[in-house]
Amino acid sequence: MAVPVRTDAARLAPVEFTSAEDAAAFIEARCLDDGPVGQVGLEIEAHCFDLADPLRRPGWDEISDIIASVPALPGGSRITVEPGGAVELSGPPAEGSSAAITALLADRAVLRAEFERRGLGLVLLGADPVRPTERVNPGLRYQAMETFFAASGSAGPGAAMMTSTASVQVNLDAGPRDDWSRRVRLAHALGPTMIAITANSPMLGARFTGWKSSRQRVWGQLDSARCGPILGADGDDPASDWARYALRAPVMLVNTPDAVPVTNWVPFADWADGRAVLGGRRPTEADLEYHLTTLFPPVRPRRWLEIRYLDSVPDALWPAVVFTLTTLLDDPEAAAIATEATAPVATAWDRAARIGLTDRRLQEAAITCVAAAAERAPVALAESMEQLTRSVQEGRCPADGFADQVVGHGIASAMSQLVKGEL
Repeated sequence: MAVPVRTDAARLAPVEFTSAEDAAAFIEARCLDDGPVGQVGLEIEAHCFDLADPLRRPGWDEISDIIASVPALPGGSRITVEPGGAVELSGPPAEGSSAAITALLADRAVLRAEFERRGLGLVLLGADPVRPTERVNPGLRYQAMETFFAASGSAGPGAAMMTSTASVQVNLDAGPRDDWSRRVRLAHALGPTMIAITANSPMLGARFTGWKSSRQRVWGQLDSARCGPILGADGDDPASDWARYALRAPVMLVNTPDAVPVTNWVPFADWADGRAVLGGRRPTEADLEYHLTTLFPPVRPRRWLEIRYLDSVPDALWPAVVFTLTTLLDDPEAAAIATEATAPVATAWDRAARIGLTDRRLQEAAITCVAAAAERAPVALAESMEQLTRSVQEGRCPADGFADQVVGHGIASAMSQLVKGEL
């Protein structure tokens, strides 16, 4: 049977929304995939430092040239560069956390070796402790983001978020549709406890901020319409919660070839309803999909669950952190334990970031959650899990170790050891 061939114009003709209700329906139908759990995708960001001069920020051309020389990565990760020059590895989905961890460790070893050969170190820390904010990635998206943050009165936090923070991101299947609400609620409830466990950014701008996770503090200084949790009043319908959140959030840029920043507050709903006109038109499906990539809640639906609230932590620790978080969400018995343990601190986002495991209730939740994961950990992760278990039992997070080095030996010595991998 002959199949009629659509013209390029017909195939590429953009479909504009006629109302915010249409846009909401589009989001709800696509935000989460119904299916089993089990796949795990990992992303890890590392600050790029000059081994000989930790105060120097390597430039775009310098970093790009090194990346071009990196041999094929055994785990298949993609390499990208954040606005401030942090280098990110994004691994493909793997069956289970152990496979994802093994692949990313292998890729990071290859990447680190090539950067070190060229005189640069890739440091896993939640925030750059010493260097002032500076964008080196020339991408139009990041230029537009700078303009948007400046116009909205959050230029400082926006610049710090883009150029001075780094995280470990865990991507998990959304799971069966009838379990979405429980699963999304637990992913949020785990946030404060996991932030307290992984807090690893006590300094920003060459000073102690008074927070264990200055990274989380920076995110908290940005507008909650774009960066706050997405849960509604009861969290029973995460798809509609996400649609409501996305439509209320202001449009950051119109994604024409020039990435035009929007410098006044225009909720996406107003654009879709025609109450505001951007780019001389109403938004298309492509505009909405791009808008969703400019929203940064701690748990973001991307068909899967993108968990974004962990500080970047050292290689000795992040495998145990990833296994713990994945187990507490994917293993039914561990999830039940975590649900009960985190209930008293499920909304303690700021307290977790500020004082970490020195808070008694956060430490109790952390001990229970990590113990549940440790009981299920494979032998290959024993050493990392033992270190994580010991840390939470002592009420310490990674930030404490770095802070001790700075206080005891000075920032110059601590940074020198850090970038050389001696901390």
